[in-house]
Amino acid sequence: MKQLFKGKGWKYGALPVLLLLLLVLVLPGCGAGSRSAIVEGKVNVVTTFYPIYEFAKEIGGDDAHIINLLPTGVEPHDWTPRSQDIANTSKAQLFLYNGAGLEGWVPNFLKGLSGDSWVQAVEVSRGIELITSGEDDGHDHESGEAEDAAHTGTDTLHTDPHTWVSPKSALIMAANIKDSLIKADPAHRGGYEQRYQVLESKLKALDAEFASTLSGLPKKEIVVSHQAFGYLCRDYGLTQHAIMGLSPDAEPRAQDLVKLAKKVKAEKIRYIFFEELVSDRLAKTLAGEAGVKTLVLNPVEGLTDKQKKNGDTYFTLMSSNLQNLVLALQ
Repeated sequence: MKQLFKGKGWKYGALPVLLLLLLVLVLPGCGAGSRSAIVEGKVNVVTTFYPIYEFAKEIGGDDAHIINLLPTGVEPHDWTPRSQDIANTSKAQLFLYNGAGLEGWVPNFLKGLSGDSWVQAVEVSRGIELITSGEDDGHDHESGEAEDAAHTGTDTLHTDPHTWVSPKSALIMAANIKDSLIKADPAHRGGYEQRYQVLESKLKALDAEFASTLSGLPKKEIVVSHQAFGYLCRDYGLTQHAIMGLSPDAEPRAQDLVKLAKKVKAEKIRYIFFEELVSDRLAKTLAGEAGVKTLVLNPVEGLTDKQKKNGDTYFTLMSSNLQNLVLALQ
C-alpha cells in the first residue's frame, strides 16, 4: 500500500477487480474533507479535528497538504482512528493534535505508526494555561473567573480540553501550528509567516469583539449542554452551568436537572444552550422544566454537513455564538 500512495510501482490495470472494488468502497467512505491520500512534493499535515484543520489550512496555503482525520458531522469525544488513518499519518511530515486530554487515543496511535515514519507529533494546545475541574461525573459543573483554578484535596482532576473555543487560546494554537510548519518546511517560511499574520489579525479582531461586547452585558451566567465553554467563560468574565460534564456522554442525575432548573428560574436565565453535534434532548428537557427557550452555542468541534455546504468556518460559527450570547445575557 505504501507504493500505491506514492503512485509508484502499481499498475492499476493489473489490479484484481476485487481490489479495485475495495479501493472504490473504502477510500471515498473516509468522509468529505477528511481522510485523503498523501501528496508528494508538499509538506503533508494530518490534523485530528476541525479547528486545527482550519487553522492549518489557512496558514499552510498552497505550500502544505492538510488531511483532517475527523469526518464531517462527527463529534470528536467518541471518535477513534482507523487503520487508513495510521497509514496516512505514517507518511506525513506533521501530526497536529489538540492535546489537553481531548484525543485519548493519541499515545497508542503514535505507537502504531510504521517504524520508518518521520512524522513529528505536535500538541498545539501547549502554552495555554489549562483549566482543571473536579471529577467528570456529569453533574452541574461551573467554571468562570472564580472557578477555573484546580481543585485541591482528594478530588480527581480532569483537564478541560476545549481550548479553541476562546479566541485568546486559539491565538496560541495558531502560533504553534505556524511554528511547526516552519520547522517541518523552512523553505516556505515566508508564506507561512505571511498567512499566519492574516489569521492572527482575524483572531485578534474576534477576541476584541468578544471582550468589548460581553463586558457590556448585564448578565454573566450561561447554561450549556456540556462543559465545553470553560476557556470562553474564563477569558470573557462568564460562568457556565453545564448539564453534562467535560464529555457530552456524561448523563446527569434527575435531581441535578431539578436543581439546575431551580437555578435557571432563580437567576432569571432565559435560554438553555445546546449543540448541533450532540443530542438536544436534555437541553430541551431542562428548558421545558424551567419554562425557558433554547439556543445554539457551538463549541466548534466540527462542522455539520449543512454547515460545510454553507461554507461556515470557525469565524462564522464564533460570530453566531456571540450573537446568541448577546441575546441570552441581555
